[in-house]
Amino acid sequence: MTRVDFYHLLTSPLEIALPGLLEKALENDMRAVVMTISRERASHLDSALWTYGQGSFLPHGCVGETRNVKHQPVWIADTDDNPNGARLLVLVDRADSANVDSFERVADMFDGHDDLAVAAARRRWKARRDAGHALTYWQQTPKGAWEKKASTAA
Repeated sequence: MTRVDFYHLLTSPLEIALPGLLEKALENDMRAVVMTISRERASHLDSALWTYGQGSFLPHGCVGETRNVKHQPVWIADTDDNPNGARLLVLVDRADSANVDSFERVADMFDGHDDLAVAAARRRWKARRDAGHALTYWQQTPKGAWEKKASTAA
């Protein structure tokens, strides 16, 4: 079964928290797909990954590009596919995937200040639990670190 981690954003916005998660994935030789809800949002995240930190570099590609898609270590898209052979799927902006089982890990990041996002995350948690996935719930601390609050076994 796929390991699914839920990340409850309370301190930092997605544009600040996402690069750290992706950097850790790349350090562990994991390619990633970031799935969002629209092409405009994918473009916004693309820009954020180029500018999130002075001197930082996070190699990635974005939907709409046609060159070297399969070689991108991180791919940002608004579709439910895996063109770069990623083992990690990152769901953002209430996006959901019908292909969770095809990934080794899923990171589901949601905005704790958005009631609709929180409700949608709860529905996804229940669906993933009912499907037998191992789940972990991480909540952001006031300093932006992640604190483990709950987990279930597969």
